[in-house]
Amino acid sequence: MTLSISSTVKLSTGHLMPVLGFGVYQNYDAKPSCLEAFKAGYRHVDSAQMYRNEAAVGEAIRESGLKRSDLFITTKCASRSHGYENTLKGVDESLSKFQFDYIDLFLIHDPLSGKQRRLDTYKALQECKTAGKIRTVGVSNYNVKHLEEIRNAGYDLPAINQIELHPFCQQRGIVEYCSKYSIIVQAYCPIIRGKVDHEVFTSIAAKHKCESPAQVLIRWSLQKGYVPLPKSATSSRIHSNADVFGFELDADDMARIDALDKGKPGAVSWNPVDAE
Repeated sequence: MTLSISSTVKLSTGHLMPVLGFGVYQNYDAKPSCLEAFKAGYRHVDSAQMYRNEAAVGEAIRESGLKRSDLFITTKCASRSHGYENTLKGVDESLSKFQFDYIDLFLIHDPLSGKQRRLDTYKALQECKTAGKIRTVGVSNYNVKHLEEIRNAGYDLPAINQIELHPFCQQRGIVEYCSKYSIIVQAYCPIIRGKVDHEVFTSIAAKHKCESPAQVLIRWSLQKGYVPLPKSATSSRIHSNADVFGFELDADDMARIDALDKGKPGAVSWNPVDAE
């Protein structure tokens, strides 16, 4: 599998998304780390309204000197701001904070607002896409039943489902559904919040002369066809997490990592499997 940091995946909307993203969760002053990420080659940043760093991401982009058209920027609306009117207002507020003309990907951050508000939110995002404010609409933390809800309502399915996904929490049922309907899976917590001191990861890292076992997990995610979103505010780790294109995991490596799945108990964040 030949990949590079400039590799992209084509979304159902026709737009191209870089296969490696940079996460900025809990990074309120995201400007310095985003600038470092751009130096490392990232062109894909994953923000959210609740992260309170959209303005900082926008500042980093302007200071970087990079073309807006060469970047892929995501934001999200959480359940507390769901609803048709709230969502329309929220999209405009995000655009204002970023100081953008458009947002590449806008996700419904979670499904916890109830069926009607979820669908109203999705409708509003689709209208914003038609208006050119958003290029691609997606969801996050959605289970199969939440995706089916969209399909049964007659809407186009989202292009993206961003979920917690790593060797200990592989969410195979959701991944299978997304694959069936050409929904790209983005993987958050791909390096298990730094909990990578496991014999399988360390031995594979040594085998491939990796600087860190985290690189093995990111590479595993890429080879599974996911779009991992590693986060760090540390310069050396930002660069290390992007340096995953000079080696390839073999079938034995992949099988050893695949065998580590613990299902829901393996989650280190939040798993909405039972969300209504």
